[in-house]
Parts: sequence; C-alpha cells; structure tokens
Amino acid sequence: MRLASLGGIVVVVLLVVGGASWKFAQKSHGGTEPSVTGADAAAAELVDAHIRALQPGHLTDVTSADQQTVKPWFAGKIAFSPPVSDFTAQDFPLVGGRLDVFQGRTVAALVYGRHKHFISVFIWPDPTQDMEQYASAMNGYQWMSWKHGGLRFCSVADTNRDDLAALKELLNR
Repeated sequence: MRLASLGGIVVVVLLVVGGASWKFAQKSHGGTEPSVTGADAAAAELVDAHIRALQPGHLTDVTSADQQTVKPWFAGKIAFSPPVSDFTAQDFPLVGGRLDVFQGRTVAALVYGRHKHFISVFIWPDPTQDMEQYASAMNGYQWMSWKHGGLRFCSVADTNRDDLAALKELLNR
C-alpha cells in the first residue's frame, strides 16, 4: 500500500468526522449551524488523524481480517461496541482496527482494504436525530459521513466516491 494514500485517507476521515462531530456538538449545546471555518477546522483535525495513521506502524492497533478478533479488542477501550464485519467477498477486506481521538473523545477506527488502498472508517456514538449524510472531496481524498443505528460513521479514502458508498451500504446492513 502506498504511504501517501494512507495519509490522505486519514486526513479525509478526520475532515468528515470533524465536520459531523462539530455539527453534533453545536446542536447538543444549542448552537447554530457550523460556520465554514468551524467545519474546516473539524475536517482538518480528521485529516491530521488520518495522516498519522498512515505512518508506518500506526494504521492498526489490532491487525486481523477476523471480526472475532477485532471486535473484542475494542471491549473495555471504548464505551460502545462498534460493528465489525469482514467484507472480503465484496472486495472490502477487513485489515484491522485502532483507537483514535477526535475532538477530545476516543473513537473506533476500522480499516478496510480496497484494491491497493485503505479506507478508514471512524465510528462513535451519536444520539442526535440528525440523519444527514455528508460527502465531499479534499486534497484528492473522498470522505463520507452518515449515521446508522445510533452511531456516526465517517469514511475516508483516496478511492472514488462509489467505493465509499458501497462500503457504507455494507456497513448499514
């Protein structure tokens, strides 16, 4: 896998998660819709986290394609249980998982492969009723954020948007 690709993925995931989290924080605290500046700052935080994860030795804390290894690894490390599935048959093999920090909270990050690229999927509890989906591109990376089952998901990769949409559909099953 290309190191530059991994760094970009982390950056995009950070941007998506940051924007969604910032919006969530504003709604939770009675604030207004995020300004462009606030969303950009959240996105930058996500991008930075993604870049750090792409550095050698930082992509995963637990490396395994076995969901029965990855899912229990998160137990006791975070206050929720992220959905972990291997989609090798659909050409999205599970690479592993890690913990990351976004806006001062610990979040789960699942890593999936797609051809010669990595997709980082950041996950955290989101009790809001906000069901909006966000998607965009930044610096050559695609990102997508959505809510499902009381959790916020944000994926980032240097693949195309269709790949992120396909992985979203798999994760939402």
